Amino acid sequence: MALPDSGGSDKARPLDVRALERVQRRLQAAAQPPWLHGEVARRMAERLPFIKMQPAAVADWEAFLGASQPQLRERYPRARLLAVEHSATRLGATAEALAQPWWSPRRWAGAAAQAMDPDAVTPGQVQLVWANMGLHGAAEPLRRMRQWHRALAVDGFLMFSTLGPGTLNSLQALYRAKGWPSPLAPFVDMHDLGDMLIEAGFADPVMDQETITLTWATPEELLAELRQLGGNLALDRYPGLRTPRWRQQLLQALRGLAGPDGRLGLDFEIVYGHAFKPLPRARLAAETQVPLADLRAMVKSGRRSDGRG
Repeated sequence: MALPDSGGSDKARPLDVRALERVQRRLQAAAQPPWLHGEVARRMAERLPFIKMQPAAVADWEAFLGASQPQLRERYPRARLLAVEHSATRLGATAEALAQPWWSPRRWAGAAAQAMDPDAVTPGQVQLVWANMGLHGAAEPLRRMRQWHRALAVDGFLMFSTLGPGTLNSLQALYRAKGWPSPLAPFVDMHDLGDMLIEAGFADPVMDQETITLTWATPEELLAELRQLGGNLALDRYPGLRTPRWRQQLLQALRGLAGPDGRLGLDFEIVYGHAFKPLPRARLAAETQVPLADLRAMVKSGRRSDGRG
């Protein structure tokens, strides 16, 4: 997940932003990212060989929770790696983790790695933005996509993953059957995400999805892992703490999710997105402002700022 974007109101998701802030403080303070994030990072990295470009700089967005550093280092050992963190606390921890003494072999292996705040990433600084399992934690997904677009150089590419609306369907059905409020805020459909990518300025978006089923031996283990993944951000969730009696009802209901092998299973829809940053097409007006990085790209391409050759 990722910290909610501050300011603006671009297609904000229907969720409790204060609850999201609390959840993200807890997740960012964890000793390690959720297991599922690392598994999705591994699966997403299997797609990288199809991309022929070798980026000189990579922005690993929400690097800690994305759990993707080993995959990116293996694929792009010479690229400069920017570990982008929205959380000030996590930014400091990441910077400390990346710092190596002068005598450490890791200091001289491959290109430099650097922790960075999103606002410190200069326009067009990287050729790859990698954002694993973070977008579903953004209160305003379109705003986050615009940050990615700003960071990318022309012809650079974006790869991201996020949870889709097919996540935890059986848990939602269980809550409905009990007459309880929703256990989670809704996730964005992959087709809507594709439309947002285009609105953010990306080209040729490719979206696909898969379902990962996790299983547990007990309902207590199930709830513990769900807590590691986040929390209930629904606007109509219970306003206060539940009683021990209610928890026992929940545990008993969760046992009904057991399959033939006795293990409790829940599905997670994983949405993958990929898109390029095309040459900018500036609309001419009485006064037209074009970012310097985009203007340089136009000059290099030999095109005028109105997008015509």
